[in-house]
Amino acid sequence: MIALVVVLVTTAALLLLGPAPRLGPAPADAPGSTLASGPRRRRVPVPGLLAARRRERAAADVRSRVIELCDALQAELSAGQTSAAALDHAATAWPDVTPAARAASSGGDVPAALRSLAALPGADALRIVAAAWQVGHRTGRGLADVLGRVATDLRAAEQTRRIVASELSSARATARLLAGLPLLALLLGSSAGADPWQFLLGQPIGLACLAAGLAFGYAGLAWIEALARNVDRIG
Repeated sequence: MIALVVVLVTTAALLLLGPAPRLGPAPADAPGSTLASGPRRRRVPVPGLLAARRRERAAADVRSRVIELCDALQAELSAGQTSAAALDHAATAWPDVTPAARAASSGGDVPAALRSLAALPGADALRIVAAAWQVGHRTGRGLADVLGRVATDLRAAEQTRRIVASELSSARATARLLAGLPLLALLLGSSAGADPWQFLLGQPIGLACLAAGLAFGYAGLAWIEALARNVDRIG
C-alpha cells in the first residue's frame, strides 16, 4: 500500500510539474488579474506543465488589463480629460502604466513607453494602442474614438481566444485521462491477484520500465500542451 501511494504521488508530480527548475534568477511574474488590483507580486516559479499553465493564466490576466486600460482611457478622454490626466488616472489602477503617464506629463514619448510595457506576456496589444496614440496625436484625430475601436477589436479577439480554449479543453482532458490509464491497469492487475508493484519496484528492469513509462507519459502530455498552445496562438 505504501508503494502504491509513493508511485501515485511520484507520477502526479512528474506529469504535472515536470523537470526541476534551472538555477538562475527568477523571472518577474506578470501583473494580477484586474486593472483595479494593486502592484504585482513576484512568485516562486513552478517548473514544467504547471508553470506553462500559470504563464497562460497570467497572460490572459494582462490581456484583460489592456482591454480595461483602453476602456478607461476612452472614458476619461470622452469626459474631457487630457491624455496626461487619463494616463495618470490609469496608472493608479495599473502601476505598470506609470512610465507612460510620466512621459505624457513631461512631454515625453508615450508610444515608446507603451511599447516597452507591451513586452509583458499578454500585453502585445499595447503596440496597437501605442500606434493609435502616435497617429492620433500626429493627425489631431480623436484619440478616444480610436481607443474605443481598439478595445472593441481586442474584446472580440479575446472572445475568439476563449472559444478556442474551450474547444481545446476536451483534448487536454483526454490526454490526462490517457496518462492515468496505466495506473488504472496496475490497480486492476493487483485486484486480479497479480503483483505488478513487486515487479515495478522490486526489480531493476521493473524500475526501468516505471521510469520509461513516466517519461513517456510526461512527454505525451507536454506534446499535447505544445500543440494546444500553438493552436491557441493561431486562434
